[in-house]
This record gives sequence, structure tokens and C-alpha cells, in this order.
Amino acid sequence: MTRVWDVSVSDSTLVRRAREAAEEAAEAAGLDRVRAGDAALVATELATNAVKYAGGGRIVAEVARDPWGNARALQILALDHGPGMRDVDRAMTDGFTTGSSLGTGLGACVRACDHFDVDSVLGQGTLALARLAPTGSRGPFAAPAVTGGLHLSLGGAPESGDGLAFRSASGHRTVMLADGLGHGPEAAAASDAAARTVRSRAGGRPEDLLRLLHTELRSTRGAALVVVDIDESAHRLTFCGVGNIGARLYSGGRWETLLSRPGIVGAFGLRTPAPVRREWHPGDVLVLCTDGLPSRWSPDGIEHLADRDAALVAGRVFRDAGSAARPLRDDTAVAVVLHTGRFDGERE
Repeated sequence: MTRVWDVSVSDSTLVRRAREAAEEAAEAAGLDRVRAGDAALVATELATNAVKYAGGGRIVAEVARDPWGNARALQILALDHGPGMRDVDRAMTDGFTTGSSLGTGLGACVRACDHFDVDSVLGQGTLALARLAPTGSRGPFAAPAVTGGLHLSLGGAPESGDGLAFRSASGHRTVMLADGLGHGPEAAAASDAAARTVRSRAGGRPEDLLRLLHTELRSTRGAALVVVDIDESAHRLTFCGVGNIGARLYSGGRWETLLSRPGIVGAFGLRTPAPVRREWHPGDVLVLCTDGLPSRWSPDGIEHLADRDAALVAGRVFRDAGSAARPLRDDTAVAVVLHTGRFDGERE
């Protein structure tokens, strides 16, 4: 199931809780004592900076997977709605110190992580993404991820009822986002069953996988669910969805909403929706989200992050869709899919 460590750091007394959450998440990700210590340092630095410079923020830790859906790593995402940073590159320089935090600055985070990135916009806030893998499987996590996301659970529950899974096989990438009906352990069981199925049976047509998922989820309360197949050699994306999963595709210089058929996968009779096919080229971006995100959020501007890490982009979507004062109204998940060719600099 999708375990989430979500800590609101509104003042300095909560920095310790962020560090403890990172240590717990590091154990779940299979990190040894040394790597868990690195994770604790990163979480402490990010939480301290959020309190000091942004008046507070949020530290979210979870277990992420590599592009093939196999190896695991710890992912820590720090979000705030503060004033932003004027010089991100300088702040991330090894040895740069802010004066009264750890005295190590973000440079220590860069050194400790397999992948570390910061996105900051003046007047809007800052996001920092850290990914740390176990000693024997660090290679796949060194580059920015082309598929990734962010989970948050209602009321700070330990498990999210939403689930993201992806797997590469036979030249295709399969991506699935599920929203288990309701929330809590039973919703988490539904989305987890869907994720396990996708990781073991990825490949083939999305509509066929969706029918299989309908059978596999019959013993659960069911889920809203989207399956996406990406064949980059054919420049094609195929989308198939049931229920209220939001989907926005940036392609050909514009954003388009991809629509799912009403229903619940795993419950009642299922009319498999006709697949939606679109072109898929470098610079294209797909954003999937569950209904915990405000329905009127706009993806405008997200396309300019097509060369960044997918999880960082997901954090930007979540952060900019709400405010520091807006409580979650449901489990929330955001998934982002980017072209493996990344951004084409010649595209407008």
C-alpha cells in the first residue's frame, strides 16, 4: 500500500518530526543506517529552511520506484508558499551556508542524494525534491525521473487510498493511477491491488489491462482508474480511463483534457471505454490527478518544466493548485509523465 509520511512544519519545534518521518520512510525504502542518516540530514535541512524562510511548509516522504517499476528509493518533497529564492544555483552550491540553519546548506543535500533538485518562483514558493536509494541500486535514480508523482492522505493518515504504478516492457511504458473508492485502509487495498497487477502484467493494450483490473478488483470496493500506454518509437500515447481521474495532456503546443468514462473499476458491470489516442513527442507532458486536487486547477506553465524531474513537476501542480491554508478534502495523488527524450529546445 502507498505509505505516506506527511509533516506540516509550521514552526521549528516540528523540524524533529520531519527528521523522524524521514528515518521511518528510509527504513521502508530499504536504506541502511548510513543512507538513513543522509535522509535525516536532508529532511532536517529542508524543514529548517521552510520554517526560517517561508514561515512554514510541508515535508512529504514516500517510497518511489525506478523507471521500470522495480527498484525502490526514498523520495522526500518539500513544499512551501513562501517568497521564493532569488538565486537557486548559488543556494545549491556545495558549502554555501544560510547562516543559522545546519551550517551546511542545500549543498549538503546535493551531496547526500542520488538526485536533488529545487524549483523556486519569486512570490509563489519553493519546492525541493530529494531521492535516496539503497546502496546497491543507486544508478537508476541518479537522473531526473520521466515518470513520478506525489501522494498525500486525508487527515494525515499513514496510508493513501490513491496509488500510482508504472512499468516498462516490450518498448512500451505503462502508467496507472487509481483512486480507491472513499478513503482509508479499504480504499488503499483497492488501489494497491491495481498497482500490483500493473507491475506484474504491464504491456499490451490499455483497454485489455483495464478489463483485467476490473476482474482483479472485484474483491475490493473498487476504484476510479486510468491506464496509459506510451509507445515512443511510434510517437503515440493511448489513454483509457474509468471514473473521476483528471487528465491533462500538453501536446502540439496546447493543453487538452482527456476524458474518462463514468463508472468504478471492480464494481458492477464495466463498459470498457474506447481508448483515446494522441501523438507523443519530446516536450509533451501528461498530468494525472485524483479528485483531491481542486477541480479548477490550471496546468498552464507546467509545460516549461518538461526537462525537470516528473515528481518535482507533480509537486508544483499540487502546490500551485491550492494554498497553505487549504486543507485536503480527500486523499490526493498527482502523477506526471514526460517524454524520455525530454524537452526539445526547438519547440515553441
